[in-house]
Amino acid sequence: MRRLRRAAVAVVVLLIAGTLCAGLAYELALPSVSGAEARVAAIVRAHHGEIGTLPASSRLASAVVAVEDDRFYSNTLVNVLYGVARATISTLHNSGDAGGSTIAQQLAKQLYGGGGGLKASLEEMAVGVKLSTGYSRAKVLNMYLNAVYYGNGYWGDVEAARGYFGVAPARLSWAEAAMLAGLLQAPSGYDPLRHFTLAKQRQLHVLDRLVADHRLTSAQRTAAYSAHLPLRGA
Repeated sequence: MRRLRRAAVAVVVLLIAGTLCAGLAYELALPSVSGAEARVAAIVRAHHGEIGTLPASSRLASAVVAVEDDRFYSNTLVNVLYGVARATISTLHNSGDAGGSTIAQQLAKQLYGGGGGLKASLEEMAVGVKLSTGYSRAKVLNMYLNAVYYGNGYWGDVEAARGYFGVAPARLSWAEAAMLAGLLQAPSGYDPLRHFTLAKQRQLHVLDRLVADHRLTSAQRTAAYSAHLPLRGA
């Protein structure tokens, strides 16, 4: 029995060591993320935008985290496991294309992605881990807000805030921040200039998530949802 136990322990150790080595080899084969900020800058320049600097707009940042990745500030391992679970569920519902789940994974997809399916999603998760461990949370979030598309030709939070509301990101109201955060899932589908009713429904969902995240009270959510939106071009 002692020999069997030793053999079992040896097998387990070998399996763990093999898994770790395989994981390390896979991680090393992925793109380096040292140039992530340069890639973000290239995206912004290509669309004639302006790069937002740290700190990101607190209201927009809070709204995006609440609706896109409410465990963003958790331990990296916890956040990764959460992202894997969300991606797995998405895979089951979308015929194998999980897409990006956490903010870091979505940033990885934006900067390094190419293709769909489970393999691409796994690579995005791994690159997302590199981004999460290589940069501060504030930097990852700032890069994400700068690199994503908000519809109507607006890339990055600076152009989106100015284009839709005529203000800098730091001056966004909760109503405006929730509207912009809601666009990221489907910029065309929730376009407030063409589909205002759908955009308002999405805005309310973001505000609800902010209440769940204890960023807003119920009264503040109601006030923000009822507030006038000075949309330019509407």
